[in-house]
Amino acid sequence: MTEEVALEQADAVDINRIMAMIPHRYPMLLIDRVVDIVPGESAVGIKNVTINEPQFQGHFPQRPVMPGVLIVEAMAQTAAVLVVHSLGAEVEGKLVYFMAIDGCRFRRPVGPGDVMRLQVTKERSKGKVWRFQGKVYVDDSLCSEASFMAMIADE
Repeated sequence: MTEEVALEQADAVDINRIMAMIPHRYPMLLIDRVVDIVPGESAVGIKNVTINEPQFQGHFPQRPVMPGVLIVEAMAQTAAVLVVHSLGAEVEGKLVYFMAIDGCRFRRPVGPGDVMRLQVTKERSKGKVWRFQGKVYVDDSLCSEASFMAMIADE
């Protein structure tokens, strides 16, 4: 890796930095750290799934399963960190809204004890609108995938 590439690529973003970058908070903050970012290109987020999370009280008490919508939200939060990291302080803390979710597939259940590896790659961006491809793995198994679009709010 050249020195120039090393300067552009972030090794990790911890939870405190994530909370400075995006407005989500418990119980809707769904990523624990971002372990790899290539500005304007891709990011890898980590979500440690635990039984203490509120959704498992009712989804489902006899067989806890991470709701698919929360898996997609975790992908989007990873993408939001990538956007803020790429664009800088002027977008820190701004709201980012879903515009579309396409081709979403759930391949295997995710539950307590699993570590989700959320891989997002920018497909394109134009102004405040970004399109991503996301894939979620537990160990080496693909659990979910989707393409999604989001827009940075002016608020």
